[in-house]
Amino acid sequence: MQATDFVVARNDLQQCKVIERPLPDAAALPDEALLVKVTRFAFTANNITYAVLGDHLKYWQLFPAPEGFGNVPVWGFGKVIASKHPGIAEGETLFGYFPMATHLVIEAADISKRGLRDAAAHRQGVAPVYNAYARVSGDPAFAGRQGDYQALLRPLFMLSFLVDDFLAENEFYGAKSVMLSSASSKTAYGLAHLLHARSNGIKTIGLTSAGNTSFVKSLGCYDEVVTYEDIGSLPTNSAVVYVDMAGNSPLRATLHGHFGEQMKYSGIIGLTHRKSSPDEPAQALPGAKPQFFFAPDHIRKRARGGVDMRFGAAWSGFVPNLERWMKVIENHGPAAVQRAYLNTLNGRVPPDQGLILSLA
Repeated sequence: MQATDFVVARNDLQQCKVIERPLPDAAALPDEALLVKVTRFAFTANNITYAVLGDHLKYWQLFPAPEGFGNVPVWGFGKVIASKHPGIAEGETLFGYFPMATHLVIEAADISKRGLRDAAAHRQGVAPVYNAYARVSGDPAFAGRQGDYQALLRPLFMLSFLVDDFLAENEFYGAKSVMLSSASSKTAYGLAHLLHARSNGIKTIGLTSAGNTSFVKSLGCYDEVVTYEDIGSLPTNSAVVYVDMAGNSPLRATLHGHFGEQMKYSGIIGLTHRKSSPDEPAQALPGAKPQFFFAPDHIRKRARGGVDMRFGAAWSGFVPNLERWMKVIENHGPAAVQRAYLNTLNGRVPPDQGLILSLA
């Protein structure tokens, strides 16, 4: 029996390949270890951010790969096919952070009715959320299409939720307008949905390409939609906040130059624009200094503020929109996974699609 992994070249994300390795022997698993078959996972532009920041934020260390290559982390589901832990039964379904692979060995620890943690040494030193697995067998919220929505959007919507919470905590830096680049992206429209639901008079402006304008307008959660070519038409007589979903340095410089000191906050959420660098926010620009928003830091800060309950309520209000906002596309097999990866890397996935994949 063989296990299959999809890996990418760490210094050139366009280069990728499928590799096979021996499937771990279930009988030889260490005590308390689990052998998990990865059944399906989501792939979005957020996973490209993981790859771009693989060295910077230790994403590459989570799932070891051959020298010079990395295994891009993904959110998805796995089935326990062998267990050496008395508290975890074979056949259980887990939801969490997986490699782009067919199998994963988890060193199960901190077992509870709701979840567990992978205690493997190479997975430590990162935010706890990246090592946690929910036990979701029989949970309708994680079954079928609802499960696809969880894999595709729950991690992204958590990021949207935390940015919304961060901006509200800082009273939107005195601004009445929030601009979101890559307005068609799932993280952006999750944030726009939350901002739009507020009754504080905040105007939400979606910045997008001409080709995605119709889709962004159809979402109904942006007060105004502006193409990148028309940024110069935006008025500069009041304070604004900018949330950069792609890490696009030229666009950021254009916006800072246009708004000058009226730019009161400039946050970088994603880094799918691969010509950018994690160190670029240090460059001098008019207005507020650009800074990265790192979600785990805000989670730690707000841990005792009832975040889970508030997020659950926000998610419940968001999910009913997804059937009309997004078509789930399922693809199986190594060739399909490679095609989906390259299409996402090169911006060829339509904004109304959500990709659910499996290497099996």
